[in-house]
Amino acid sequence: MNRPSTPVLIAVSLPLLLAVVVAGIAIGARIGVIGGAPAPDTTALAVAPVDAPDAGGPECTALLAALEGDLPATGGTLPVRRLADPVQPGVRAWAAAPRPAVLRCGLPRPTELTPSSALLEINGVRWLQLDDGVPDPAVVTYVAVDRPVYVVLTTPTDAGSGPLQQVSDAVRTLLPAAPVAVR
Repeated sequence: MNRPSTPVLIAVSLPLLLAVVVAGIAIGARIGVIGGAPAPDTTALAVAPVDAPDAGGPECTALLAALEGDLPATGGTLPVRRLADPVQPGVRAWAAAPRPAVLRCGLPRPTELTPSSALLEINGVRWLQLDDGVPDPAVVTYVAVDRPVYVVLTTPTDAGSGPLQQVSDAVRTLLPAAPVAVR
């Protein structure tokens, strides 16, 4: 029996090898192994303590109770993420990638809030958007500035507007509107 020549073997093998590699990449991408978004971390989140004088008050307690479930986000939902001990008062977190979504309630007035600050109004709540100075930020932070306590929500930019809308609904429902204190 005559064996095929080396060039013929290469000519037959290369397209077959290419087909196997392409199929492997496609399967890997489909199951999220290759090129997919990283899975959100669902372990207990350690939250650094910050000055939050009103975090243990009734307003924050009621708001956190109303936000015990998942948050809507682009492409799905952000599941609640438990907090590591010691748990800081006035904090709620949700699993997201590349960073978690974190809500803090009862913080002091942000120094960035001035008479000329541009405010966003989302579902009846006025928010100050804070810029972290990074050219292509991975997270965005908003501060509700027209309520009796300041509420800060930090979410991944890829989460879309769903988290801010749901938190705005809870803030509007549970916390009465107040004048914006710019000084």
